[in-house]
Amino acid sequence: MLVPAAALAAFSLGYAPHSEAGATFKIDDTKWISVGAGLRTSFTAQESAAGRNANKWSNDFNLDNIRLYLNAQIHEYIKLEFNTDCQTCGNGGEVRVLDAIAKGEFNPYINLWVGRMLVPAERREMNGPFYSAVYNIFGAGTPFEPSDFNLTIKNDGTSAGSFGRDDGATFWGAAFGGRFQYALGFFRGLRGGANADDNILYAQRFAYNFWDVEKNPGYYTSGTYYGKGGDILTLGVSNQYQEEGAGTFSDPGTFRGTTVDLLMEKVLPGNSGVITLNGEYKNYGISGFSMASRKAGGGFAMFEGQAFDASAMYLVPGKFWIGQFQPYIRYVEVMPIKSSDRNVWEAGLNYIIDGHNAKVSLLYMHGDLLSKGLNYTDTAKGTDDNAIKLGFQLQI
Repeated sequence: MLVPAAALAAFSLGYAPHSEAGATFKIDDTKWISVGAGLRTSFTAQESAAGRNANKWSNDFNLDNIRLYLNAQIHEYIKLEFNTDCQTCGNGGEVRVLDAIAKGEFNPYINLWVGRMLVPAERREMNGPFYSAVYNIFGAGTPFEPSDFNLTIKNDGTSAGSFGRDDGATFWGAAFGGRFQYALGFFRGLRGGANADDNILYAQRFAYNFWDVEKNPGYYTSGTYYGKGGDILTLGVSNQYQEEGAGTFSDPGTFRGTTVDLLMEKVLPGNSGVITLNGEYKNYGISGFSMASRKAGGGFAMFEGQAFDASAMYLVPGKFWIGQFQPYIRYVEVMPIKSSDRNVWEAGLNYIIDGHNAKVSLLYMHGDLLSKGLNYTDTAKGTDDNAIKLGFQLQI
């Protein structure tokens, strides 16, 4: 998969909201409709990324997301979710369907969603950009899932969904007082190409809450609760598998992606702040799909290897004007099997005005992940570049 580093940010355009936001219109005792909106916009300057002059810094203003949320309850047990986003914001802007989910929500133990939705995966994917702890969670993070491989859904062997989503069904629920949470998904996965036999992509996520139970809609997650969710210690394991889920028609391969993630958030005694730790480990493999076919180009060339992402942050107690400061540090390392390793250090400062609904983020990055990006060939080269980003997030 060969994508320039500058294109990494585009992959963060499409992830679901976590609640029925904005205004809610009640129709009767069981029927209602809610509408909301979300915006993320940023400025990025990166060393040696200006184009003609390799020594100049790039200067890019980006509309990262502008989305509309629509949620409705039709019956006591039946709901509807429909979300859109500007999935081509960097190229003029085009509003597209993000989620279209029919929801059967019956009890805490078993529920069913069908339609187009997030494929169960690691916490980063389930957070999405709006509910992650850091602004640049996708732009300089671990490798993507199959449903992130392409910006658009196609049937030509180059797409297994779009922006973390795919068409399928997910059973989800919780047990033991909500401490054990699960999601079992069945999706189309790779369309055409290597998957000439229409094999299904299977996706599972299991999580256990050791301290206070996380409370999110469905099987979505959050990267932080800013101390308002209590003391959190949750371990999650996810896996995706598809026979003939990688490669080309003449040289198919079977994809398997396994991830372990951990969230710890501790409210310090005496109202002395909040510590948040996020960790993620990925192990991806493909059986089949020869190196000769990969070098020839084309097909569906998913990442193979290991990667991890770790961050630590501290929410400073007390307000400074209208918000709170939250400094953090983050480290990401990607270790492909057939390409050179790459990493990035990140240090940032969030200004939290209203949780995930209003915040400003300033961050600095350094590493060769910025220059190597998603080039996982054996000839990948890059330098330790520097970058800064200023991001703004609003939603209602």
